[in-house]
Amino acid sequence: MVTGIIPETAPASDLARVHDEFRELLSGCGVYDLSSRAKISLRGGDRVRWLNGMVTNNIRDLAVGRGVYAFLLNPQGRILGDLNAYNRGNSITVDADQAQSEKLLATFDHYIIMDDVEVSKIGELTAIGIAGPKARQALHAAGFEIPELEPLQFVEMTWRNIPVTVARGDNPSVETYEVWLASDMVTAVRDALIEAGAKPVSANAMELLRIAAGIPRYGQDIRERDLPQETEQQRALNFNKGCYVGQEIVERIRSRGAVHRMFTGFEVQGELPALGTKIQADGRDVGEITSTASLPVAGGERRVALGYIRREIGTPGKQLQLGSTQLSVATLPFSEIFQRENL
Repeated sequence: MVTGIIPETAPASDLARVHDEFRELLSGCGVYDLSSRAKISLRGGDRVRWLNGMVTNNIRDLAVGRGVYAFLLNPQGRILGDLNAYNRGNSITVDADQAQSEKLLATFDHYIIMDDVEVSKIGELTAIGIAGPKARQALHAAGFEIPELEPLQFVEMTWRNIPVTVARGDNPSVETYEVWLASDMVTAVRDALIEAGAKPVSANAMELLRIAAGIPRYGQDIRERDLPQETEQQRALNFNKGCYVGQEIVERIRSRGAVHRMFTGFEVQGELPALGTKIQADGRDVGEITSTASLPVAGGERRVALGYIRREIGTPGKQLQLGSTQLSVATLPFSEIFQRENL
């Protein structure tokens, strides 16, 4: 799991390379490694009912070929992990960060009692990512004849006699896709995508893209102490489904409107604050910084951060002081970054 950005004290050549890769993701397309993601298979006749009772989103009505983003909670409503769940017809594939996989497997195992559910990690399956406005064009040029896909929709196909799954990501700012395939086929697919015009990009460039798009990462921006509504990830929540672990707390927060913090963005004037730095106002803690980045823009750089702020003062444009650094609350994503004139 990537937990930081290449430091600004790194050699200028390294910074320039990462910035060039980031621009490629905004204007062309980049191909990158996704072996940091784990795939977990759920099989058995009770898999849909059981998983629907485990996570915050609607698995019961999930159509074949579709996926949803969801949280896994503890009974106190705290977030144990986040995941994408995909309905593959005779199974459900859960996609999550490798760093979360053992916790997810242990939690799943704990709650399977008399249910017809078999859970196993798919060790032989890995993934390649491709992102950017020309991503679909590059996939077609490489021979992946995929239809128009909606976010978290996927198609299973054969490419040069290799079985693969192509899934569209749900980044709201940049078109992204994942190619799921056997580990020994990665080089062939990666080379074909590069030949079709995709540029190799690093984890550091993808981290810049994540922060620019305002997407929180579990373990860094989302922790076990956080509540679902604090994260502002409404796409993870469904209030019309049946009961699930932690639902009582989520519903209580919704009905009472009693959530005090919110996940948001910050414009930074001055040095980027350290991760975990507390934001203060009138001598009390009102927020914290969870991610930072210096994003290349036309004519310079734009320093931004992600984190939490007390909801009553988290209005866009609100000015806050952090030592010699000035913060300004910003809406997410940092949409101006994705406008071509800013590249």
